[in-house]
Amino acid sequence: MLYETNRIMLKTKVTKPTESEIEILAILWEKKTATVRSVHEELSKIKDAGYTTTLKLMQIMFEKKLVSRDDSNKTHIYGAAVTKEKTQKQFLNRMIDSLFAGSSADLVLHALGQTDATDAELKKIQALINELKLKK
Repeated sequence: MLYETNRIMLKTKVTKPTESEIEILAILWEKKTATVRSVHEELSKIKDAGYTTTLKLMQIMFEKKLVSRDDSNKTHIYGAAVTKEKTQKQFLNRMIDSLFAGSSADLVLHALGQTDATDAELKKIQALINELKLKK
């Protein structure tokens, strides 16, 4: 029974991308699909990365099911297999749990205290607060 439970837990375990994988995903979220070469060219604008390193990372990401790959042509075309929203939620939940003791309010208060929010941003925040109040 314990083996069965562990096997089920392993199947449902969510793969969390590394920082380098997130950089690649960000490019794929923007471009929708891309070759390794075009991803590498974009990465080269923000950091030193060898082509073979980019290729290996994308192959690992394919194995982890973070990206999809169309290999029907000589040049493989990659796309993000995870959504930006799901990935943001995953990291945000982890940050709230580990850095803010599970308090999303503390996260928001800290974030707002660190920057000068524009009037437009404050209106969005107020609209969200109003929406959340209506749900209660």
